[in-house]
Amino acid sequence: MTSINRHQGAVLAALLVAAFMGQFDFFVVNVAAPAIQEALSASQAGLELIVGGYAFAYASGLIAGGRLGDMYGHRRMYLWGLMLFAATSLLCGVSGSAGFLIFARVVQGFAAAVMIPQVLAAINVVLPGERRGWAMAWYGVATGVGSIAGQFLGGWFVHADLMGLGWRAIFLVNVPVAVLAFIATLLVVPSSRRPDAPSVDAPGAVGFSVSLAAMLLPFVLGRQSGWPLWMWGGPVVGAILLLVVVRMEDRLAAGGGDPVLDTGVIALPSLSRGLIASVLFMAFFAGFMFCLTILLQQGEHIEPLHAGLVFAPSGVTFALSSLLMRDWVSEGRERAIRTGAGATILGLLIAVLGLTVDGLPTVALIVTAVCVTGFGNGLVLPTLIGLALSDVPPMKSGVASGTMTAAQQFAASAGVALLGTLYFSRAASEGHECAMAWTLLVDVLLLVAVILVAGMPARSRSRAEG
Repeated sequence: MTSINRHQGAVLAALLVAAFMGQFDFFVVNVAAPAIQEALSASQAGLELIVGGYAFAYASGLIAGGRLGDMYGHRRMYLWGLMLFAATSLLCGVSGSAGFLIFARVVQGFAAAVMIPQVLAAINVVLPGERRGWAMAWYGVATGVGSIAGQFLGGWFVHADLMGLGWRAIFLVNVPVAVLAFIATLLVVPSSRRPDAPSVDAPGAVGFSVSLAAMLLPFVLGRQSGWPLWMWGGPVVGAILLLVVVRMEDRLAAGGGDPVLDTGVIALPSLSRGLIASVLFMAFFAGFMFCLTILLQQGEHIEPLHAGLVFAPSGVTFALSSLLMRDWVSEGRERAIRTGAGATILGLLIAVLGLTVDGLPTVALIVTAVCVTGFGNGLVLPTLIGLALSDVPPMKSGVASGTMTAAQQFAASAGVALLGTLYFSRAASEGHECAMAWTLLVDVLLLVAVILVAGMPARSRSRAEG
């Protein structure tokens, strides 16, 4: 059994605060959105930007954020990210208009894009190889529980109306947490910087951010806008620009320069397969969380607070499977992914049973399904991260971590948009429970694809050994 000493545990704790906050703020606004809309008289499009502006900026800035860590040091950029995240969270909490809140949320997303890549990069650089699996398990707990906590704490903060703050508390709570993490980082996290720090590749950084932002736009605004034809021009333009930027980066690397994205690193079999599997998994995960929230509130007419509490058991089972089975995971990543995805599929089928068979206790079966899926997700998510970064050189950890996190956030936004569209279209004609059953079947297909992709390294190794 691999363990870490007290100092390494303190380093990990200081870093994981950011991992929790990044995912927490991605999901926390969902449940609080009606209260925000009423308080600020936000339009439907404005509300979508309040909810999605963070994800929009977060995903588009992650590659550049990872590169900044490789250039200037992961600890330094982590501290800058924490400070900016605290400041923008404060701005979100004191916003007096929808327009100002949209602005603050976008800048908050960029702050997260600076902060989050440094977490995985620092783990990859600071902690010894034999202890990285343990650290990745805790990283998975922080991100997974942060996602789930955002679902129910958003409702609780609005319901409790702490100090009369209402929905503002979901943002203001970040300020003291970020300040404490800042102090802890100064005290325990060592500096890490490449001795041959690369130069700034400003055209590449801007090009990647703009291209990803263009591709993400319809996923943020499309559903509420009715998916107009003109909106699909964004992904087309973004994809063309991305190809141009990748070609430009390859030429820069061939000429001895330091591109913001090293395609040679992305081509590592472990990273490329980990990226694909993570994209499929996050599309399922975010889409499932969103659709289940809608089902509970609009289909089952459960209050936001109680709807959020339905997710609480999955946070417990997620943490238990991530931590208690980390040594078993270390003995075979592909096996752990197959087992975890299989458990998640079982949970989804339990939910389908509760939604489609008359006479069964729907809510009770959904809670059971959430517990089972939480257990499976706790095996899959940390293992995918460990698989993706297993062969990445320490000096490339920042850009690799940023690329992977960007891909995950892009997939999460796409999963919410596409599965949400399927849900609402089916709900209008067949009812909420049938709509949820349809989305769960798509989720099953996504998880089957995760199993197939994650199994590719094992098969490749077997052929090589043969």
